[in-house]
Amino acid sequence: MPERKIAALLEQLEQHSRKRAHQQTVTLPIDREDMVRLQALAEVYGMDIVELTPILLHSILSDIEAHMPYQPGTRVIRVEDDEPIYEDVGPTPRYLEAKRKHEKVCA
Repeated sequence: MPERKIAALLEQLEQHSRKRAHQQTVTLPIDREDMVRLQALAEVYGMDIVELTPILLHSILSDIEAHMPYQPGTRVIRVEDDEPIYEDVGPTPRYLEAKRKHEKVCA
């Protein structure tokens, strides 16, 4: 095996090891229909549901974060290009504060 492939393999193993070090195991109830969907997806992609579920959860949570709505309040927090930028009174600031709090606890 060429040296370049060995280095790439070692890097993949290292990345996998770092990911596993940050994983936590949880037990949660799941609807039967959702379990069937997970099993079907896992079968189609040749994975175990234990391997597939964290991938799906990560993707879904990333999408939720990206799509949280901005709801302008009445207080101007800065001006950009002569346009007022209003404080966000939607769920995003509360979410970000809760996320920071939990990151400290989990660190």
